[in-house]
Formats: sequence, structure tokens, C-alpha cells
Amino acid sequence: MPNTPERARRITVDPEGPLLVEGPVEVVAEDGSVATSDRFVAAICTCRRSRTYPWCDTSHRRRTKPDEKKGAAGASTASADEVNR
Repeated sequence: MPNTPERARRITVDPEGPLLVEGPVEVVAEDGSVATSDRFVAAICTCRRSRTYPWCDTSHRRRTKPDEKKGAAGASTASADEVNR
């Protein structure tokens, strides 16, 4: 659904992730620079870890090595999705 004057722009807040904003989006940074996205939904970084700030690149996800969870004695067979939760 495109944004129209009759319909408010929707922003979805994810406490463990980015703000999802229905696009197109224009973000004005503190220094006055402007970043634009014409995607139908833009993910705006809120943790400031993103290498593509102001856009989210999923850097907010926890990055742990499988052997850190189980220690050096046992290797984990967890999938990448399970590790990144």
C-alpha cells in the first residue's frame, strides 16, 4: 500500500532491531546530510553499529562463535540462525 495523504506512514519498532519505516524515506543526519531510500520499507539502524548507517545491516544481532557457548571441549553443531539469536 503506497503512502497517501489519507493514510499515515507506518513505523514498526523492533526492540532488538531497526525501525521499519514504510517508504520512500528520507533521513536527515545530525550533520545535515540526507540519505534517501525508495524501497517500500526501509530499515533504519537504531544501534549505530551498522556499517551502512543510517540503514540497518543487521549488525545489532549478537555475534558469538559456536565454541564460545560450549567451551573448547565440545564443538557446537548449531546453525548460523541459531547462533545469531
